[in-house]
Amino acid sequence: MTHPSAEIGMPLAEVDTPALLLDLDAFGRNLKRMADQAAKAGVRLRPHAKSHKCPVIARKQIEHGAVGVCVQKVSEAEAMVMGGVRDVLIANEIVGAPKLQRLAVLAREAHVMVCADDAGNVADLSEAATAFGVTLEVLVEVNVGADRCGVEPGEPALALAQLVAGSPGLRFSGLQAYHGAAQHLRGFDERRAAIAQAVEKARTTRDLLEKNGVACPLVTGAGTGTYQFEAASTVYHELQVGSYVFMDADYARNLGADGRPVREFEHSLFVYATVMSRPARDRAVCDAGLKASSVDSGMPQVYDLPDVAYVGASDEHGKLKLAGKHNTLAVGDKLLLIPGHCDPTVNLYDWYVGIRDNRVEALWPISARGPGI
Repeated sequence: MTHPSAEIGMPLAEVDTPALLLDLDAFGRNLKRMADQAAKAGVRLRPHAKSHKCPVIARKQIEHGAVGVCVQKVSEAEAMVMGGVRDVLIANEIVGAPKLQRLAVLAREAHVMVCADDAGNVADLSEAATAFGVTLEVLVEVNVGADRCGVEPGEPALALAQLVAGSPGLRFSGLQAYHGAAQHLRGFDERRAAIAQAVEKARTTRDLLEKNGVACPLVTGAGTGTYQFEAASTVYHELQVGSYVFMDADYARNLGADGRPVREFEHSLFVYATVMSRPARDRAVCDAGLKASSVDSGMPQVYDLPDVAYVGASDEHGKLKLAGKHNTLAVGDKLLLIPGHCDPTVNLYDWYVGIRDNRVEALWPISARGPGI
C-alpha cells in the first residue's frame, strides 16, 4: 500500500490529488437510510463489500444492523475476516484447488458461505471441506434473469441442491438469486418488471425444493437499484445492496416512479482532482484520468460546477469542457468528480480520505483492493 495523500486534521484544500474522498456526513446518512428501509421491510441487510472493499466500512454497516457482508472473491473474504467481520457470503463461484483450500481454512475462522452452479464444483467444495475438517455452507445460484452465472430455475436447481445436501462437508443453505442486469435499467417500470420475473423464478424454485423435502432457509440477492422490489416480495430474506453507501453517476441516472432521477441516497464518494492545464478558453485538463476513475459506466461528473464537463480520459489526464464566456477555472484549482462506477474506481486506491467540514477526519485502508484471487 502507498501512504495516504492526506493527514488527519489537514484542510481539504491541502489534500494532494488524485485522492479518493468520502463525505462522512453523507456516507453516514446513507448507512442509516438503508438500514431503516431494511428494518421497515422486515428483511436482513447483507451489504456487498465489493463496492467499498474496506473492513472499517463493513463494520460500520454491521453497527447499523447488517448481519454481515457479501464479497466476490476469496481474497476479499480474507480481508473482511481479518478486519473483524465474522459473517461473509462469497456471492460467487470459487474454482481451483488453491482458492478452495483457502476458503476451507477461512471457514475455521468465521461463518462463511459460498455459491455453486456446477456439480463438479460441488464435488471440489466437498473435497476441500472434508480435507480441512470443516462444514462449508453452500447456496445454489439460480439464473433469475441476468444470464451470467447460475443454474436454471426449477428442476436443475433442485438437482444441484440435492447434490449439495448429500455431499460430505457441505450444507445446503439456500438460494443466491441476484439479478445484476436489472440494477441499471433506467425506467422504474422496467426494473420492477425484471424483478417481478426474478422473484417468481426464486419463488417457484424455493417451493419446488421444499416440496421435495429440501429445506430452503435463505433466499438472498437484490441490489441498490431494485432492493425495494425484492424487499417487498416476501421471498427474499436478505438484501445484497452495495453502491448505496456511495452512489455513483451511473446509479444517479435511474428513474423513479415519477419519471425523475432517484435521489434516495446521496453522493458521498468523490475523486479529488487538480487542474493541471488551461490551454484554451473552452478546455482544461485535470490530473484524474483512467488511473484515477473508472469510465466503464461513463465519464465522471464534475460536482457542483454546472459549466464544467468531464469529456475524455487518458492515462493521467482528464479532459474538461468549459462552457460560459467567463469561466474562471484556473491551473491549480481543485474539483470533485463523481465516479461513473464506484466499485472499480475504489479498486484503484489504497485509502479513503474521510472529510467532514472541509477537514480530514479519517483515513481508512482499502485492504481488499487489487485484482485479488
